[in-house]
Amino acid sequence: MSDDQRDQTPAEPAAPARAAASAASEPAVPAGPQPEPIRYFGTTWLNHESGYGLRRAALAVGSLVTATAAALLLRLSYEGLEIGNVGPFLSISVVVLFAISSAIAFVKTWDSYNRRPAPSSDEAALKGLKTIGFIGSLIAYSLRCLTEAPGEKLRRAEYERALADYERRRSTRTGNPAARRPKRRK
Repeated sequence: MSDDQRDQTPAEPAAPARAAASAASEPAVPAGPQPEPIRYFGTTWLNHESGYGLRRAALAVGSLVTATAAALLLRLSYEGLEIGNVGPFLSISVVVLFAISSAIAFVKTWDSYNRRPAPSSDEAALKGLKTIGFIGSLIAYSLRCLTEAPGEKLRRAEYERALADYERRRSTRTGNPAARRPKRRK
């Protein structure tokens, strides 16, 4: 074989080898539904692995410390209002505003761990109120971390339902669908 003929030979045999090597290096995607990750927990909530309990305790303490620091900051801002001598109406209004918004934020955050909001719900309208009442959201997060990862119960129920549906669909398949006889028309 001459040099000209060697230069013109295609490099096709290397392509399947590269495809096999790349397929072997990529992780296989498991069949069936996958668990939905939870912020700060990923998918460790499924089997309570990789420091799940320690992470839950750290997040409970961290959110409680953050809520305490935020309450201290609100206390300092209230004292600033008192020093500024703005009057009792404004001082009381600020306290009532933060108390009500924190209570609403606590309830809405706690409910969000048990059920998903309806698509037409008022969650978007309450976003500002939940931002003002962030202390209530932090306390709800901290209390939920004491029992489970926030939203774990909801996601576990959805995941188990999806697994059951997947298994039911897989088990009803029998044989080759192309080999089945067409349904009789009446």
